[in-house]
Formats: sequence, C-alpha cells, structure tokens
Amino acid sequence: MEPFLETGLEPVELELENREVQAAEVYREWNRIWNREMATLYLTDQGTTVYKEHLRFVVHIAPRQKLEIPIREIDRILVFGNVQLTTQVMGTCLQEQIPVLFLSQSGEYRGHLWSLNPLHLESEIVQLKKQEDIRFQLETSRSIIRGKLFNSKQLLIRFNRKRQTLEVAQAIEGILSDLASLKFVDNLARLRGYEGIGAARYFPAFGQLITNPGFCFSKRVRHPPTDPVNALLSFGYTILLNNVLSSIIAEGLSPYLGNLHYGEPRKTYLAFDLMEEFRSAVVDSLVLKLINSESLKSKDFEPVKNSQGIYLNAGSRRRFLDQFEKRMNEEVSHPDLQSPVTYRQAILLQVRRYKRSLWHGTLYEPFLRQG
Repeated sequence: MEPFLETGLEPVELELENREVQAAEVYREWNRIWNREMATLYLTDQGTTVYKEHLRFVVHIAPRQKLEIPIREIDRILVFGNVQLTTQVMGTCLQEQIPVLFLSQSGEYRGHLWSLNPLHLESEIVQLKKQEDIRFQLETSRSIIRGKLFNSKQLLIRFNRKRQTLEVAQAIEGILSDLASLKFVDNLARLRGYEGIGAARYFPAFGQLITNPGFCFSKRVRHPPTDPVNALLSFGYTILLNNVLSSIIAEGLSPYLGNLHYGEPRKTYLAFDLMEEFRSAVVDSLVLKLINSESLKSKDFEPVKNSQGIYLNAGSRRRFLDQFEKRMNEEVSHPDLQSPVTYRQAILLQVRRYKRSLWHGTLYEPFLRQG
C-alpha cells in the first residue's frame, strides 16, 4: 500500500485551503513591495514591468499576479536594475511631480527623472552663489557635523544603557569632546577631519553593541562591503540617501551643490550632506534592531559575481525595505512643529531649513535626535 497523508479534509476543501495559503503568501510578498503606509514604491525584482491603466500604475512581475497602485498614493519610485517603466508611466511621473530614481541592482545611484520649473532655476542660482561664500559653507558644514556626531552619540548612549560596555562609554566621551571642540574650528579641511575622527570612534563602538553571535563588526568597509553588517549599512545608507535626494529635488534644489562633501561632478553632494544627521537615527538603529533580534541571519547574504562584496539576497532585501519603511514612518519630535512627525517628514523639514538658510541667510540648524 502506498503511503498517504491523513488530513481529515475532502479534496475540494484541500484545494480551497491551498488557494487561501497561496493568496496569503502573495499578499505578504506584495505587501513588502507596497502597502498604504509606504510613500515609496520599491521595484527590486528583475524583469518587472510597470504600466499605466487609468489612474493607477500596474506592477507586473511575471508570472505572478499584477499589483495595482493608485497614482495619488505614490510619493517616489526607486528602480533597482532591470525594471521597465512605460513612456506613459514616465510621462505621468513628470506631470504629477513624482521623482523616479534609477539605481543599480545593488543600490548604486544612476540618475533620476524629474521636471524642472523656473522657480527651481532661481534656487539653483542662489545655490551657485553660495558656493563662493566660504563663511556659509563653513557654518553649514559645522552644523551638519554637529548633527551627525550628536546623533551618533545618542545611539551609543541608548543602546549601551543595558550593556554598559567600557569601549562604548569611552567612544561617547570622545565624541562629546569632539562636539565641544567643533565651535573653535575655523576651516573646512579641519571640519572634515572631525567627521573622520568621529567615525573612527563611532564604528568600533557600534560593533560592540551587536549581541547576535552570528554577526561581528569592527570597521566600516564601503566599496564593496565585505561582511553582512557592512552590507546592511551600505544598503540602508543608499535607501536613506535616495529618500533625502527625492526631498531635495521636490523642494527645487540642485542635489549636486553641497557644502561638506565635494569631488566628482556628477555625485549628489547636497544629499550626502543632509543625510548625515539621519544615518544613526534611521539606518544604524534599524540595523542593530534587525541583527540583535535575529530578524536577519547569515543565510540572508551572498557574494555577488564580478565583485568581492557581500550583499543581501533578493528576498531579504525586500524584508529590509519593509522594515526601513516602518522606521521612516516612526514618529519623532522636531522643533519646527509642535506635534510629532515621521522621520520622512523630519527629512523634508531639514531640507526646508537648508532652503531657508540659502534664501534668507539664517544658520542651518541640524536635526538632533532627543532620547
């Protein structure tokens, strides 16, 4: 007699149950790509096609079911690698002022789609003039570094309350000393040096806060990331950068004209500037949470062909994006508003602060994470 599985269900009931399970799996998978709490549409699956039907964008990942999203609910679109957008989709994004950012499959910025208007050109002229204002660049860079160091210190304090690790406490004292010294720095080169010193203190201490024995971290390695923790940080920073970038574009500023960061002409240096104070608050804290809670495991990472780097695999990348969106929707206090705001709103408020500093000559005040 052939073995069989006793389920207690008739064949029709089994088929209905299987359909329900499959439908639930499809829902969970689509929910990682888009849900109503998201402001960003992440297109990560290779071979995806997006087209327009009436007032909706239709996302098709063959051979799966299609996902329809009302256009009015989309604030920005991030395209990873080989994803096709029809000309109708791109035309609608231009008309509705929805930024589309194009990245490589691993998340490297390639370019963006956006429609300029005359008001944006006026802002860019002001930005160009400020490029020659050494005092403006110095004070803006000082504020950005102060925000980055302060928020890095806050993360170390928060996560070290239970661990009470000596190395972390020493890093906190060092960063406090750096913050006190910032006000006396009188040139950009020395200011940039303080950013490097802060990173040298912060990242080894960050590694001490990892409690999951399956992960270890001692230093920041960027291009390419050589271990899972660096892979998570790099991917998180890339997503954060592109969220900051879309807010800069939406406010009519050139993302290429920064103050603290500089170098190659095609890099979005203003986005690099304004993301600094959000790195630890948004990305680093999320990475620690996912690792220490064992939400991610070593099997979620893999080497990439033609690269010496380690990256999140495709399925885990979608899970990370889902958690990143939840983090961006968490509320935090901001001095510009009495009521709490989400991190995404806080980023936009900081871009507007920077815009006011350009137009009105006021000092740019960084975002300082309290508690």
